[in-house]
Amino acid sequence: MNFDGSDYVVRFENVGLRYGLGPEVLQDVSFALAPASYHFLIGPSGAGKSSLLRLMYLAMKPSRGLISLFGRDMARTAREDLPGLRRRIGVVFQDYRLLNHLSAFDNVALPLRVAGGRERDIQKHVEELLSWVGLGDHMNASLPTLSGGQQQRVSIARAVITKPQLLLADEPTGNVDDRIALRLMHLFEELNKLGTTIVIATHNESLVKRLGHPRLRLDGGLLLGDPQSRRGRKGKGDEMLDGSRHMEAG
Repeated sequence: MNFDGSDYVVRFENVGLRYGLGPEVLQDVSFALAPASYHFLIGPSGAGKSSLLRLMYLAMKPSRGLISLFGRDMARTAREDLPGLRRRIGVVFQDYRLLNHLSAFDNVALPLRVAGGRERDIQKHVEELLSWVGLGDHMNASLPTLSGGQQQRVSIARAVITKPQLLLADEPTGNVDDRIALRLMHLFEELNKLGTTIVIATHNESLVKRLGHPRLRLDGGLLLGDPQSRRGRKGKGDEMLDGSRHMEAG
């Protein structure tokens, strides 16, 4: 099946991934995500969720198959064009990947400074966002003094500060309580309303059920649709999932 890649933020077609000479950890994965869609990526531990996210944020190349981002075939994209594409993607890593020698504020401000933003604007935006994620009293704290949950929130703030076109989050609520988790989900939903495509890998079934966004389910390296998960408004990305029963790659 062929998709028109220009209509989608992310498109995978018959993608396979293996590490070294081992078995494939992803097998014949095909899906497409429309602009401003919101999906949960679910499945048991070891199903391949983190590997799928790595392919989406260009940390690795597939063993086979086609990946397109923002309408561009990644196999035909020059190496020098990749940094520009990566700047359109926000990533929340499971292991945070923050800079310990910088404060919470400076970690969040870094993407804006790299992009050449004005310091006055950076100050305003970073302060507002850190307050929103409950770290208003810890803006100048050094990273080693923060708990795991607080560092996770710094990581989330850094990922969303530039309002990326695509946001990928790997277990973003794994180290926070339910109240903070729900607040973070609302932050992602506000970003989604501004046009960002969201993909969140999570084991938090209660949040998935409560928010009701479409689900991409991985199991044993195979991707399966989950039409029962959808409620409320239905966008182009949901229609794509409805029409993609071939995603069961067995």
